[in-house]
Amino acid sequence: MSVANKRRLARMKRQVRVRRKVLGTVERPRLCIFRSSKHIYAQLIEDTDGRTLVAASTGCKEVADGLKYTGNVEAAKAVGEAIAKKALEKNIKQVVFDRNGFLYHGRVKALADAAREAGLSF
Repeated sequence: MSVANKRRLARMKRQVRVRRKVLGTVERPRLCIFRSSKHIYAQLIEDTDGRTLVAASTGCKEVADGLKYTGNVEAAKAVGEAIAKKALEKNIKQVVFDRNGFLYHGRVKALADAAREAGLSF
């Protein structure tokens, strides 16, 4: 088994372990993130109906326009601010954070901190 496969398998195990405990409701939707090498994505998901309420990513024009590169900490901060702004427009103030198996540092931490500073609480 290659190193990349071991790393992917470890992330999947963390994802399953966290997902057992974290559930998004109507009052507190789940803020789920995904990061790739080039982009970072964030969604607010209500798990009872399986609906995505709000989404933002570095692929969106309003976020990517002011960025030089979409795979760094500054881009993650921009996505965190964008998701918080969209959530507050829909009167969503409290969320449950789902790091989706990714370790809480770097871009993941930057997105979470920017969302907190913009008005979300979790």
